[in-house]
Amino acid sequence: MKIVAQVKLQPCSAHDADALAATLRACNRAANWASEVAFAKDLKRRNVLQKEVYFALKADFDLGAQPAVRVVKKVCDAYATLKGNIKAGNFGPEGSKRRRRAESRPVVFRDDAAQPFDDRILTWNLDRRTVSIWTVAGRIKNIPFVCSDKAMKLLASRRGESDLVMRDGKFFLIATIDIPEPGTYEPAGFLGVDLGIVNIATTSDGQILAGRRLNRYRERHRDLRTKLQKKRTKSAKRALKRIRRREARHAANTNHIIAKQLVATAERTSRGIALEDLSGIRQRVTARKDQRSELHSWAFAQLGAFVEYKARRAGVPVVFVDPRNTSRQCSECWHTHRSNRVNQARFVCRSCGTVMHADHNGSRNLAHRGEAVWQRGAVNRPSTA
Repeated sequence: MKIVAQVKLQPCSAHDADALAATLRACNRAANWASEVAFAKDLKRRNVLQKEVYFALKADFDLGAQPAVRVVKKVCDAYATLKGNIKAGNFGPEGSKRRRRAESRPVVFRDDAAQPFDDRILTWNLDRRTVSIWTVAGRIKNIPFVCSDKAMKLLASRRGESDLVMRDGKFFLIATIDIPEPGTYEPAGFLGVDLGIVNIATTSDGQILAGRRLNRYRERHRDLRTKLQKKRTKSAKRALKRIRRREARHAANTNHIIAKQLVATAERTSRGIALEDLSGIRQRVTARKDQRSELHSWAFAQLGAFVEYKARRAGVPVVFVDPRNTSRQCSECWHTHRSNRVNQARFVCRSCGTVMHADHNGSRNLAHRGEAVWQRGAVNRPSTA
């Protein structure tokens, strides 16, 4: 399986930092031009596009041979991603305004968009914790980098490309690591995980991982942004720029912690994990105006992705099940009715009289469905060889 390791570059001088920034700008200007050619002439395959634009990229944009090749691949990958998103319906149905807009113009890259580097134009020295990288100002050697000890261990098995990224004037390298994936075991049942806004995750064991603290944090940041935006002063704009990614980082850290707890619980008890398949929920669900910000800041997809990759690293089976009626169905007698869900937190079965927390009941239904999906063989089973 593939995971990423991130390191922070520490350029030794302003000249080195300017050279890195200029390299990103040059590569992305070149990518925009190549994207226009690919769109106008319908050259979305790498070999045919490279034949068309390679020499112009070197002559007109001051790129070396290998950076020009990387730019072509970047453009082709962008169009492949766009095609996949359109096919998956992420831009709406055929004929929708959003889909027509995506299909009617070439892909555009920001001036500071990430740029891939391969081993010919980026060399790692893990012992000295430095890198040597190609720039439009020449090759810069011995740029120090810092990272965690865990990332250093991962970098020892690094292969292939690394992406140069600039965020808030700081430079990072994101390396792709290919690590062996352990085989999944035969689970002795499933741990159902109900995802929500009030409670971020509730397990079929009854553990409730409340989202109240995270929601309060988001509300404080929302109020602070509103207050600063009303001021419209230079200092307010600087403050907005300083805090703009703080909320996202905090939410991601919370999701990492929750995902780690869920996977550890499942691994310790030799169970799999059953998650809700919530793809497309933002298009399906309508919310009141005062609830829209909470719905659209709900990072359920990120939490699901974190659980999935951490489970794969641990060999824990993960299944995604249909969440329909899990909040209305009794996990004891299977009676399903909308009146069973009394309110957000309370579930009372009108047939057998079972009373429990609504999210706990939903997570038990997910556990049952996960086991049923596994027994039907609708997912990849571990090898018995």
